[in-house]
Amino acid sequence: MLTVKVLCAGNLKESYLRQACAEYGKRLTAYANIKIKELKEGAPMLPHIDKSAYNIALCIEGKELSSPELAGLIENIAVSGKSEICFIIGESQGLPESVKSACDLRLSFSKMTFPHQLMRVILLEQVYRAFTIIKGGKYHK
Repeated sequence: MLTVKVLCAGNLKESYLRQACAEYGKRLTAYANIKIKELKEGAPMLPHIDKSAYNIALCIEGKELSSPELAGLIENIAVSGKSEICFIIGESQGLPESVKSACDLRLSFSKMTFPHQLMRVILLEQVYRAFTIIKGGKYHK
């Protein structure tokens, strides 16, 4: 089973964000192993990037994908022999260039800027949506 890891700066302060992440995390367990790794704000991220994983930096200048395109990407990664996908969310000022350069893909969810804590909820929802697309589920429709 594929592992989906979210490496993020800081912890979720608001209970409603924690509840939303917990709900999508629970839903995702039907499709993948889910790991959330929270680092203290300001802590270096580079040492936590596993080079054997497919690493995706979330950043505004990244490539924008539709939900079906994200599903296709996840499916391609899974069949390529990678056992882990790691999505990396930076602090409010974004990710350092060294982290982005260490990743396989730079992904943008929009040209708009989102709070980095809310981005975790959006990411988990979209990853869940991607898996339901892959499995032919009704959630996406």
